[in-house]
Amino acid sequence: MTKFTDLNLNPKVLKAIDEAGYETPTPIQAGAIPAALQGKDVLGIAQTGTGKTASFTLPMITLLARGRARARMPRSLVLCPTRELAAQVAENFDTYTKHLKLTKALLIGGVSFKEQDALIDKGVDVLIATPGRLLDHFERGKLLLTGVQIMVVDEADRMLDMGFIPDIERIFSLTPFTRQTLFFSATMAPEIERITNTFLSAPERVEIARQATTSENIEQAVVKFKASRKDREGSEKRKVLRALIDQEGDSLTNGIIFCNRKMDVDIVAKSLKKYGFDAAPIHGDLDQSQRTKTLDDFREGKLRLLIASDVAARGLDVPSVSHVFNFDVPGHAEDYVHRIGRTGRAGRQGKAITLCSVRDEKALDAVEALVKKEITRLENPVKPAPSRSRAKPAEAAPQENVAEEAQQQERKPTRTRSRSTKQAQPKTDTPKQAPAKPADEAKPNHGGGNNGGNNNRNRGRRDRDDRVVVGMGDHMPSFIALSFAERRAG
Repeated sequence: MTKFTDLNLNPKVLKAIDEAGYETPTPIQAGAIPAALQGKDVLGIAQTGTGKTASFTLPMITLLARGRARARMPRSLVLCPTRELAAQVAENFDTYTKHLKLTKALLIGGVSFKEQDALIDKGVDVLIATPGRLLDHFERGKLLLTGVQIMVVDEADRMLDMGFIPDIERIFSLTPFTRQTLFFSATMAPEIERITNTFLSAPERVEIARQATTSENIEQAVVKFKASRKDREGSEKRKVLRALIDQEGDSLTNGIIFCNRKMDVDIVAKSLKKYGFDAAPIHGDLDQSQRTKTLDDFREGKLRLLIASDVAARGLDVPSVSHVFNFDVPGHAEDYVHRIGRTGRAGRQGKAITLCSVRDEKALDAVEALVKKEITRLENPVKPAPSRSRAKPAEAAPQENVAEEAQQQERKPTRTRSRSTKQAQPKTDTPKQAPAKPADEAKPNHGGGNNGGNNNRNRGRRDRDDRVVVGMGDHMPSFIALSFAERRAG
């Protein structure tokens, strides 16, 4: 079995590895480190949680141990898609450079430019950055990339999802052609493959697992969910989530709950706290200091449930996460692999449970097609509420139908008689007199008193019932009088 001592790493790096408690490299580390130490470009493909970060930090530190950085010209560059992942990489460098005098700078959003400029001006051996903040410094004239000897692109497929590929291509063009490139990704989309063909020179391809596979240490399950009403889907879905958390009991030491939308992250976190769960949200819209504190609390065991958007799906290196809950089925099937990869790390057992509503079934089919397995179905722990509508007696419906039919039969002959009477009526040039009106209708009260108003309203109701229009006087044409007279006669 290969050990770290067999990989020709710097003795001071080996000492730091030993103090960190590691002895045997993971497969991706055993494949990538020797090629990187030889100065070759490396294309590493491995699923989340396999130790890709150490695959490039350890050989980088060994190669950078000799030499010295110049002001505003970093010797190496690590690009990460998110602040959390960049911070994790920085922590790895702190761990493995404790016995070496190497400097680093972390360029991420949410931190003062002034502090970052001060570090760059002194000169750094390792520059760890997100693409946007790196280009901000470059365009302000505070940074030169012509001295980069080693360039690392971490989580390249996530860069693609977040729209960073144009920025990555521009950054590549700003670095020397002679640089060494280490390129790591969990999946190989066509666009990622195009970039590797363009910017990597005869890379050593290290592929550890089948693309987009999930760890065998993770128990996966799906709970199908159907809301009683569309406007209640959110609240009922949160109720199912709470029931699942309670159902796991003490086996759930800590867990991450992923939502597709930032708005749902806040809503789910607020709901869980309302019902007494120890939970907090994390997503890209929160202040950096708040995100850092929330992650620190989760890592240290002070926080049990972390509700996250996909910004935290990668870059969270907490080895002992027991559970992952997908409140929504991810829109991109690859994100499912990265989400559940937060559990079952470093050989531990983990569990991932996904809630699937009716509208998410197509996305679930895409996930199962990607991982090439059918995910186990679990019974919904929340029983559907009984219907509150009272059942009608068995004989009631027929009685209502009979009454309805009788009313229709009564109306039909009436209309038939009216039409037949109208057809039989002989034509005459002498208009028929309108039927006599009651006294109270013949002289309507136009006064403003209450009685007059009531009479008018009552007369209006009688007019509608008798099918007679009152108020046309002697000027009424004969055909109108004829038809109304027939209606009354019928």
